[in-house]
Amino acid sequence: MGQVVAAVAYHKGRKVADIALNEGRQWATKPDHFVWIALRDPDSELHTLQEQFNLHELAMEDAIAQHTRPKLETFGDALFMVLYSPIRNGDRLEFVETQLFAGKGYVISARYGDSAPYSTVRQRCEARPLLLEHGEDFVLYALLSFVIENYRPLLDCVHTELEDIEQTVLSRPLAQSDVERIHSLRRDLLRLRRQVAPLSEICQELQQLDFPFIDKHMRPYFRDIAIHVNRLLEDLTGLREMADHAIEIGLLVESSR
Repeated sequence: MGQVVAAVAYHKGRKVADIALNEGRQWATKPDHFVWIALRDPDSELHTLQEQFNLHELAMEDAIAQHTRPKLETFGDALFMVLYSPIRNGDRLEFVETQLFAGKGYVISARYGDSAPYSTVRQRCEARPLLLEHGEDFVLYALLSFVIENYRPLLDCVHTELEDIEQTVLSRPLAQSDVERIHSLRRDLLRLRRQVAPLSEICQELQQLDFPFIDKHMRPYFRDIAIHVNRLLEDLTGLREMADHAIEIGLLVESSR
């Protein structure tokens, strides 16, 4: 069984009730209301919500199968999004999948694994009721922005490690362990790029969607996320070059010796 982390109804940007999972539809159809439901490793909970909100069967197939690439798909006036948050498990890079269902009156998030919880996102949103009054589209923006924020500390750590390796190879011959670590970092950077690159396309699509629950005034927010994604892509390219340079420096120093 999965876990219902939170199920909350909002009215004009303010929380009005914690709700049971089977009450979502009746709250979502009230004027100026929407519900935000967060699940952890869901199972039967998704099927319950599918019946209430008529979630598309193709979106449900992807949700159950998991492990697709980051993407945004539309089904009538609803959307389905898949995102991945990076986490470090020792020296191993892993990705935690988040699925988002959104339509008029509801946002459903399903997280599979141990990435940073989205309770922080909910707290931020509830602290800004004027923006949360936008409803479903602002929640989508906040969740997407939070996922992208998770990449920055990881890139900073890789940058620091590569700088340390560069200094090390200047002081001694390039060891087998150095080569293996650089190769591992290069592989991680490639995997990170595969998860980040589709986010740029997702942000572009969100700016263009003509959905009842996506206000045109939210488009600059999605454009801002696209700018952050492009910066991440630029930094990933720079880090790959640093990794290549570290090997080149080591070989040049060893040759000169």
